Amino acid sequence: MLPVPTAAIIVVAAGSGTRLDAGAPKAFVGIDTHSILRHALDGVFAAAPAQVVVVAPAGFEGDAETELRAAAGDRIDLARVVTGGGTRQESVAAGLAALWGDVSTVLVHDAARALTPPSLIDAVVAAVDERTGVLPTLPVVDTLKHVDGHTVVGPVDRSALAAAQTPQGFPRALLEAAYAQAARDGVEYTDDAALFAAAGHPVQRIDGSARGFKITTPDDLDRARQLLAPSSRPDTWALTAAPRVGVGTDVHAFGGTGNLWLAGLEWPGEQPLSGHSDGDAVAHAMVDALLGAAGLGDIGEHFGTAHPEYAGAHAEVFLARTREMLVERGFRIGNVSVQFQGNRPRFSARRIEAEGVLSAALGGAPVSVAATTTDGLGFPGRAEGIAVTAVAIVFDTGLPPGAGHGVSTQATAEREQS
Repeated sequence: MLPVPTAAIIVVAAGSGTRLDAGAPKAFVGIDTHSILRHALDGVFAAAPAQVVVVAPAGFEGDAETELRAAAGDRIDLARVVTGGGTRQESVAAGLAALWGDVSTVLVHDAARALTPPSLIDAVVAAVDERTGVLPTLPVVDTLKHVDGHTVVGPVDRSALAAAQTPQGFPRALLEAAYAQAARDGVEYTDDAALFAAAGHPVQRIDGSARGFKITTPDDLDRARQLLAPSSRPDTWALTAAPRVGVGTDVHAFGGTGNLWLAGLEWPGEQPLSGHSDGDAVAHAMVDALLGAAGLGDIGEHFGTAHPEYAGAHAEVFLARTREMLVERGFRIGNVSVQFQGNRPRFSARRIEAEGVLSAALGGAPVSVAATTTDGLGFPGRAEGIAVTAVAIVFDTGLPPGAGHGVSTQATAEREQS
């Protein structure tokens, strides 16, 4: 018999899916041979054991039970289905009412974030303490504007913003009290972290995952299908797609103005690199590797000094446009691996953040970034600049250029709101 866990995960699957417009509640729409809910539950049951409560829309409890049993396997004794309410808050409250007495830590997870990795679920559980909630987030990579109707009023400083994800974790007693207070006040919140904070409790962030995006629109569903294609859709192009490899290098000297931009991040107080744009040698090497793999030229051809519109542009602009060019010509990005040489900045503390920003700009394609010093040798060792090498794998889908392969060229804009 399995030990009784002290953590529980409430999987909210009661949404109607109006924006997805797929003719069924969102959680029961198919990604491949499995539904959105099934993929979400596969991730939940791949994490450390916890009580699992699925909140289903009225009339779909039996469908949810079928998906739950298929995903749970020998953990089915840890799981059950309850019926949701008319609002998300009422649905979570129904999940809370079904928790066992031994549970002290509660995670609330949207089934719509179906590809959330189990490692993130475990990280949220580990980060919750007896008084603090935990919220996984990603950096905001789009340029944001404050608007008034059709008028652009001005820029919004995105450095103080983050895109919220789930699962969000909380100490059970404080979350239940916060829900009771919200019910008495008749207030609806956009997510559980907001409700918890409104009750006066602290919420801390941890790094989220690019794969934890929310499936809300048909474009999001296409993105999920593309990410799952190599392993979950053997009857499609993924089985026969031809891999192509590209290598990119870039070198920039220190000596620019402002702050350093590297690997999609701003590094206040660090010496900046010189360049036509922001001098981000990591992003530029990635672009060259991707373009080279697809046989589409190089960064100078598409983004060089002959293109003044890219002066001062940051990594997400270059990478999003590069991805669009590849998709338009029948390619899918597999992954990109990057290594840069330099004594500064100290990179390890921001590695996950950088990889998240770069991956998001590529529509969720995996990106890994490593940094190394040269023991004082060469121009990187003398702190004269930074040298970068990137390797990219892309797949020629065999579909005609311009077909799009179910991927919107606007998918790089993160529309993920809890």
